[in-house]
Amino acid sequence: MQPEKGQKRKSLKQRLGLKNRLAKETLAEFLGTLIMVVLGCGSVAQAVLSRGHLGGVVTINLGFAMAVVMAIYVTGGVSGGHINPAVSFAMCLFGRMKWFKLPFYFGAQFLGAFLGAAILFGVYYDGLMAFAGGKLLVVGENATAHIFATYPAPYLSPANAFADQVVSTMFLIMIVFAIFDTRNLAVPKGLEPTVIGLLIVVLASSLGLNSGCAMNPARDLSPRLFTALAGWGFEVFRTGNNFWWIPVVGPLVGALIGGLIYMLIIEIHHADPDPDFEAEQSEDKPEKQELSVIM
Repeated sequence: MQPEKGQKRKSLKQRLGLKNRLAKETLAEFLGTLIMVVLGCGSVAQAVLSRGHLGGVVTINLGFAMAVVMAIYVTGGVSGGHINPAVSFAMCLFGRMKWFKLPFYFGAQFLGAFLGAAILFGVYYDGLMAFAGGKLLVVGENATAHIFATYPAPYLSPANAFADQVVSTMFLIMIVFAIFDTRNLAVPKGLEPTVIGLLIVVLASSLGLNSGCAMNPARDLSPRLFTALAGWGFEVFRTGNNFWWIPVVGPLVGALIGGLIYMLIIEIHHADPDPDFEAEQSEDKPEKQELSVIM
């Protein structure tokens, strides 16, 4: 009887398993972005709602970076673990992914981030209600909207905010391209997500002062929309001179510049590999996603 039961379990798995590759990738991007938002924004929530007793800038930077690492480990073998529209956009721009997949990746990432924000809101609902006497505030010492999305420092102009997002994402994409460049000092297989986590730590620690170093349109826009609907109101879009569009557009521009810089200064100058060696490598290695990431 045991083999029969085993066979039933196997056939059920076969029936439930998706056959379409794009569907698998889309579902993986949805789950990965959800994981990143719940765990990453969760590290912000713990620090804010405990008023610094159970976290601070160090735990937020490390927590968000590790959230990215865990999300990539869950999804990297299926979709590449982009979890960031700016990364997917760069992949298409530089020939690492077909353009027809981009709307599916974008949709999955934005939806995953929205649901992730909803889950985090549910987990910390009582804490949010207790924090400011039942009020959900966007600005002030009892503000909680910044748990879910990034907001500019009071001194920051829109032009400087846009430059901030472009530059931080430029470095993100440039270094991610380097991490996955097998003709450069390639990271050992399986350690790529960990190195990307270190990259997020250094970016957040060095370029996070102005507006929180979002570098990810889905991570910022979808949770912001959720907060608008969940009780903070549409002030979340008006605050900071209508700052909301900058973490959406800036990272896409930064992705273009970062990928272009790496391609023009590093990638095109690699010596062509030996054709026989290249053929041997392609036979030995299964097809895999070349690029993963981020925040």
